[in-house]
Amino acid sequence: MFLAEGPQAVREALGSPGVLTELFVTGPARSRFADLVAQAAAQGAAVHAVSGEVMAELAQTVTPQGALGVCRFIDVPLAELAAASPRLAVVLANVRDPGNAGTVLRTADAAGAAGVVFADASVDPYNSKCVRSSAGSLFHLPVVAGASVPAAAAALRGAGLRLLAADGSARRRLDELEAAGQLSAPTAWLFGNEAWGLPAELAALADDVVAVPIYGQAESLNLAAAAAVCLYASARAQRAAARATGATRAPSQDTFSALSSSKKLVL
Repeated sequence: MFLAEGPQAVREALGSPGVLTELFVTGPARSRFADLVAQAAAQGAAVHAVSGEVMAELAQTVTPQGALGVCRFIDVPLAELAAASPRLAVVLANVRDPGNAGTVLRTADAAGAAGVVFADASVDPYNSKCVRSSAGSLFHLPVVAGASVPAAAAALRGAGLRLLAADGSARRRLDELEAAGQLSAPTAWLFGNEAWGLPAELAALADDVVAVPIYGQAESLNLAAAAAVCLYASARAQRAAARATGATRAPSQDTFSALSSSKKLVL
């Protein structure tokens, strides 16, 4: 079980029936978010009215918003993500900072990625700060927890994805691949620890290692910013290719629909 703090996180959790098991609300929040309380009760979640003092003890934020949900784990097996034929995915290798990891998850969701793998020694996706930083995106796309980078690379490559590693010291630049039309193929992006990047043995697993170009005088981009640039470059290229071939629906939407259905059956 893990906590989803705040009405927005609770609302997103309720989007997958069976995930939210308990809801704690203060008196003012119960009135203000009556729709969430009613929806939680309709889904069979236990609703508990608590005082502000109790909420302050339960919550991990400095200023709780009066609503806190207890949720079942929702991660999926690596094989399930690979079997859904994703077009865009993310592998996090040794990403320890929960704020960065949650923001990358949120960005992957916004860019239409089909899933995020928290590999090796990466932070737990259910870390409270990671959940908050994802701004509800944890409930929107499949998350794989605990797989190794080699296993993730093999599974996604077996599903037809090209593996690109982001590294600020790489000789090839992202705009070079974009100009050459090499970002429209199914792609899994590999991102490493912000402080020390990707170890050589992990970078060697990728089909190519790419740097986000720095045009100004900044020393580097942080992990979340670099991930956003890479993911949107791939998303734009893939959508342009889909329009050119007459596709009307992003493949990642079909992937999530399939995985969501399977998760609901399990629950």
